[in-house]
Amino acid sequence: MLKGKHLLLCISGSIAAYKSAALCSALVKQGCIVDVLMTSNATRFVSPLTFETLTGSKTHTDTFDRNFRFNVEHISLAQKADLILVAPATANLIAKLAHGIADDMVTTTILAATCKKILAPAMNTQMYLNKITQKNLKELISLDWEIVTPGTGLLACGDLGIGKMPEPELLMEVVLQELAYSKDMTGLKVLVTAGPTREFIDPVRFITNPSSGKMGYAIARAAVQRGAEVTLVTGNTNIAPPARVTVIPADSAEDMFQAVTSVSEHQDIIIKAAAVADYRPLDTAPEKVKKSEGDLSLALTRTKDILKHLGEHRTDKQFLCGFSMETEHLIENSRRKLEGKHLDMIAANNLKEEDAGFGTDTNHLILITKDEEIDLPVLSKEAVAHRLLDEILKRR
Repeated sequence: MLKGKHLLLCISGSIAAYKSAALCSALVKQGCIVDVLMTSNATRFVSPLTFETLTGSKTHTDTFDRNFRFNVEHISLAQKADLILVAPATANLIAKLAHGIADDMVTTTILAATCKKILAPAMNTQMYLNKITQKNLKELISLDWEIVTPGTGLLACGDLGIGKMPEPELLMEVVLQELAYSKDMTGLKVLVTAGPTREFIDPVRFITNPSSGKMGYAIARAAVQRGAEVTLVTGNTNIAPPARVTVIPADSAEDMFQAVTSVSEHQDIIIKAAAVADYRPLDTAPEKVKKSEGDLSLALTRTKDILKHLGEHRTDKQFLCGFSMETEHLIENSRRKLEGKHLDMIAANNLKEEDAGFGTDTNHLILITKDEEIDLPVLSKEAVAHRLLDEILKRR
């Protein structure tokens, strides 16, 4: 996915440098051309030989290395780069970059580069929260740097708090979003809903469904990969949210209605893939309902129809796509939803069909519009997401 792309991986003196080896390996496996640049302190944590073994090329540590081939090495590297990723970035390096200090191979190369630059901080919590560091990060943002927020947890120093270098998987996703896809959705605002809702009977029991959220998350990830500004309204799932996506949690159908309607007006494309409960308990018990002899009846009432509301209140510029999961009469039932809820498209699938139900990694969709039906093959949900976006863009 990154074949032919040239990335400069800049590593500074943090114990988190060991994570950069895993990231480097993943990048190379995707066909990326990776040049590694290390500060002198970084070489005290991980040997340059480690990265030379992974990349098959020289690790750059010295601005004054005389084994150059008739070029000024830091300039030639800067000119070739499609992207610069600084991971890990210490407080010291962040301060240098924010103020244009160029006193080693890493900083001189970065200063000479005109490509996109991304930085992943890694340091002690108090160093990260220090007003000077925060000021320097804000300065870099004003200079068009992208900052990947560090993680929270147990740090190498023994403290517990923010400051962990983002995991290689997250940084890999950021790189893929930046380099692997055409940006044909740049400037578009996309709202995606995903996952199940939970309608509580009492504090310990609720009505829900088996939706994993995988399809909605795949759509959100695909849209941001293609340059869109994405908002993901999500029910309770076990999936890590995609990088660069604004996430709004929504537990119940009412929560999701409020979350969706609070942002829907400003969206260009709305794709409602969440499995929202059609009914909720009429009353929610404040305490746990105790087991007793005999049966228990539960009175249910309708939840708000989010998709119908969106169709009735859509703006002229919006494209509205719903999902229809059926167990019978797939086309007929889906067409009724398309027309009754004023949609541009509905993505229909059959729960009983193999590889297309809840929790699977693949899906089989039939995309239905007023004038046609597009029967997609069984594909991974990531591939389905891109095909869905392709068809939406054709019709906007």
